[in-house]
Amino acid sequence: MTDLDLIIAAQVAEYWQRERELERVSPPSEAERRARAATAAERHRLTADGVPADVIKPGTTLSDATLLAPLGTETTLYQAIPAGQPAVIVFYRGAWCPFCNIALQTYQEVLLPQLESRDVALVAVSPQKPDGSLTMKQKHGLTFSVLSDPGLKLADQVGVVMHLSEVARQAVIDAGLNFAATNVDGLPALPMPTVLILDAEHVVRWIKVNPDWTERSEPAEIVAALDALKLAAESLSPR
Repeated sequence: MTDLDLIIAAQVAEYWQRERELERVSPPSEAERRARAATAAERHRLTADGVPADVIKPGTTLSDATLLAPLGTETTLYQAIPAGQPAVIVFYRGAWCPFCNIALQTYQEVLLPQLESRDVALVAVSPQKPDGSLTMKQKHGLTFSVLSDPGLKLADQVGVVMHLSEVARQAVIDAGLNFAATNVDGLPALPMPTVLILDAEHVVRWIKVNPDWTERSEPAEIVAALDALKLAAESLSPR
């Protein structure tokens, strides 16, 4: 990818710049400083550990899972994907996460038109309560499915559930964010930001996991992966 393709990365850089400017005007509290230091240490730890060894592999069928729609009604992953369509599945942390907001808005504006032209569905999944999903949809005008994953069971199937250290989690709570309370089942766990491409039979064909939660898959790399998979499938088809 070129710099022109790094749409999300550029917005994240702008976010950090705004944060630095805000700090000069309004210095963070001691609790906020501790939380920032603790979460920075967690990001470094997770990045050093890398992608979990048991993450789902391409060629594996992603089983169906019970999810919740934004109004709280029960649905499933398979029901969220139109029959016979491939799909891009996005795991994100929650409406409270600024990097998730940047990513989903960018996917709405840049990725979704590319997927629709290829008849590929887009589904975003987080462990947050349905009202958090509704907030995301309304805030960014999202027209794709935004669903809740009770107990992170779908994220666990993919192998991307992560836990902050107790020190970091308490520091974040002291600074005013108890993300566990925003989750459907109150679990103190989150998914690593992850994108999967499923074929029409729900088989994983591509996966990208970002252990550093400030980094996300760019629309350009997702579309490139889709097109490469299409070319690969065509090259194997009888002539």
